[in-house]
Amino acid sequence: MSKRAERRDREALFESVSSATSNHDAEIDEAVLRSSGLSLAQPTGKKPLTLMKKFRFQLLAGWMAENLPACRAADIGGGKGLLAHLLGERGWDATVIDPVFQHLPEKYKDLETGRQIKLSEGQSVRRLSQPFTEDLGERFDLLVAMHAHGCNIALIDAAKKYHKGFLILPCCIIDEPLRPAPGQHWLPCLAEYARNHGFEIQPLRLNFKGQNIALYAPPQTGIIEVGTQTMKLEA
Repeated sequence: MSKRAERRDREALFESVSSATSNHDAEIDEAVLRSSGLSLAQPTGKKPLTLMKKFRFQLLAGWMAENLPACRAADIGGGKGLLAHLLGERGWDATVIDPVFQHLPEKYKDLETGRQIKLSEGQSVRRLSQPFTEDLGERFDLLVAMHAHGCNIALIDAAKKYHKGFLILPCCIIDEPLRPAPGQHWLPCLAEYARNHGFEIQPLRLNFKGQNIALYAPPQTGIIEVGTQTMKLEA
C-alpha cells in the first residue's frame, strides 16, 4: 500500500472515531476500556435498570455526595446548573462556569423518592458567565465537566498547575487543542494525557445511557482545603 493510501486510510479511521466520540448517546466499547487500562468491574447481583441520559446530573451528584467530601466545585459547561443545584443541596459550594447563561430547570426528578421537585422562579446557582480558562481553576478544589465542549484539556492543565482534583465525563472532541491518534478513542486519550501529567485516574460508570464513563482524579497532594478546614481525600 502506498504512503498516500495509508494516510488516506488513517484519516478515514480518525474521522470515524471522531464522529463516534462526538455523540453523547454513543456507548463506549468495553474493548476500548480494557485496552486503555480503564476496565471497570462488572456489578454483582441484579443489574439495575439503565436510566435515561437526562438523569445524569442526579446520578453524578449522588456519586459525588457519597464518595467525596463537600468542597468548592466548578461545574464547567454546566448549562442550566442542575448539577450545581443538586450539589448545593448536599452542602457543596458549587459554581457554574459557562459562557451561555441559562435559568435552572423548572423541575427535576428525585431518583431516591421518585418525586418531581419543582424549583421556584427565583432560585438560582452561582455562575461565571464566561468560558473556562486555566486561571479559574485556582478558585476551586474540584473541577467537574460533564459532556462539556472544548475545555477538557484546559481543565486537566488547570488541575495540574494548581494541584486540584478533577472529574470529567468526556464526549466530544470539539474545540480541543489535542486530537487522539488515529483509531484512538477520546476517553483513553484524555486518560493518557492526565496520567502523563502525574494524575492517578479512577474510572467510574454512571447508570445512564450513552457516554457514561467518568474519569476521576484526586488532587496530586491528596489534600483539598474546604474553607478553613483541611480534609484528606480518600481514594
